[in-house]
Amino acid sequence: MGIAMSTPTITGLEEAQIERANASGATPVVFVHGLWLLPSSWHGWVTLFEDAGYAGLTPVWPDDPDTVEEARANPDVLARKTLKQVADHTAGATSPRPRSTSSGGSPSPGTGFSVSSGLAWWLFETRGSG
Repeated sequence: MGIAMSTPTITGLEEAQIERANASGATPVVFVHGLWLLPSSWHGWVTLFEDAGYAGLTPVWPDDPDTVEEARANPDVLARKTLKQVADHTAGATSPRPRSTSSGGSPSPGTGFSVSSGLAWWLFETRGSG
């Protein structure tokens, strides 16, 4: 049984990360954040992976605030998402996913935590990219 997906809007940050990853030729790694978190929660891991020669990508969730301060000022925006909205957006923001030129065009790996570990698995496994 498949999940129907709508066409999401890719943010400027996501587009810039994909372009940077593609231009670098490094193997991209997609980090999907969990509930009540922001893409910045992956900052330490992204730095670690980029220092090791990978290109980190951190897709946002629909309507994510840009900063922790904004999220704290308006926490309701984090609470008003469905898993389908998040899955649709993340699939759109990672499809077509950047592919590593250094590994012959193989798909980039991805990871997540919290509810996003299941989301990351679904996105990458069911799309033949895991």
